[in-house]
Amino acid sequence: MAILPIYVYGDEQLTKKAIKVTKVDSTILKLISDMFDTMETADGLGLAANQVGSPYSIFVIDLSHLEEYAHYGKMIFINPRIEDPSEEVISMEEGCLSLPNLRGEVVRPKRLTLVYQDLSLEVHKLEVDGWFSRVVQHEYDHLLGIFFVDKVEPERRKELKPDLQLIKDRKMDVDYLITSKKKKK
Repeated sequence: MAILPIYVYGDEQLTKKAIKVTKVDSTILKLISDMFDTMETADGLGLAANQVGSPYSIFVIDLSHLEEYAHYGKMIFINPRIEDPSEEVISMEEGCLSLPNLRGEVVRPKRLTLVYQDLSLEVHKLEVDGWFSRVVQHEYDHLLGIFFVDKVEPERRKELKPDLQLIKDRKMDVDYLITSKKKKK
């Protein structure tokens, strides 16, 4: 078990697009295990690999503490892609472990199909809606280098600028392990 520091706003790794996993080896298995440990310690619902400094196209989620999703348990998504997002959208408030203490309303498709690979790199399709769809889209965005604040209304984004700077400068309170501020060269 390893708790990894979570990369936060301002860390360059979070703006890079993830690279495809071509082989699941002991390094990938350890990464996934550490991602679950890190996510649980930080009380998150999902975590993308780049949020812990890995370049791979992987995210994990655990919605088991939400009653309607308890039967899913821990889930691993390798090389995911979203297909057939519904035209019907819903606005919900989101937060993010890489944006400590920030919240914002984000409009997203209500339903979608997630195509992904499992630990054997077998391809699966999963129809998701509700919170499940929301978390999947949020984590998938991370793999593309997108934050939820990139999708909030422009006025709200403007309001969040000072808070984003505090995160970038590591001048906010957080109760989980995050990366330290990078020194300028």
